[in-house]
Amino acid sequence: MTINWKKTVIILLDVVIAVYLLMAVTVFNRPDDKATVCTEVNIQIDGGQQKGGFLNPAEVKRLLERQRQYPLAQPMQFVSTRQMEEVLLKSPYVENVECYKTQNGHVCVSLTQRQPVLHIMTAGGEQYYVDVCGEILPHTRLADNLLVATGTISHSYAQKRLAPIANQILSDRFWQQQTEQLNVLSDGSLELVPRVGDHIIYLGAPRDIPKKLERLWKFYKYGLSQTGWDRYKRISVEFDNQIICKRSEK
Repeated sequence: MTINWKKTVIILLDVVIAVYLLMAVTVFNRPDDKATVCTEVNIQIDGGQQKGGFLNPAEVKRLLERQRQYPLAQPMQFVSTRQMEEVLLKSPYVENVECYKTQNGHVCVSLTQRQPVLHIMTAGGEQYYVDVCGEILPHTRLADNLLVATGTISHSYAQKRLAPIANQILSDRFWQQQTEQLNVLSDGSLELVPRVGDHIIYLGAPRDIPKKLERLWKFYKYGLSQTGWDRYKRISVEFDNQIICKRSEK
């Protein structure tokens, strides 16, 4: 039997090259945590910021530092992304979070915060927030530029009544810009305080709000645009198919 040495050498070289490439991918490029320290922390926050969200990168850093979990300048082998996630998830303003390391010594934090839609200020002095899902969140000075609701408001009323109404208002560009405040009266009926115009809008019971706002928008467009925004001091859209106005004393 004659051995084809040329073919054998080529096969051996192919095997050596394949082994080398495999080691280059799996071993040589493997990050050495013992020899690497964290040189940068990238914090990305999604959700809520456009409407006055609760969190910003500085606040996330502060939450991690308080529990000694901020990884900057720490050896990568001692950085626990799982513990970082557990710390951040304890915040009532965090919906979910993912932390991970990169091969170049960076630690990334990808966080989704709860989106507030309403700042509740009750007649009894209690303050808190309601998010887009109707969850109650504690008051903090980190959130601003939110729609405000005042008056006689229980937690149940805020979650089941006001949260859906706030979502409806914020989903409409006109009403988002025009609505300054909601006020709940002692009988549970609702008033709307507009940004433009010296009048109060009485919505009545907190139901059929889209229909009431549509009727009011038409009155704005075809009525107040002709007579003037300050002609009335009270506009009621409580009842179907009618608008009741009370003239201003000015």
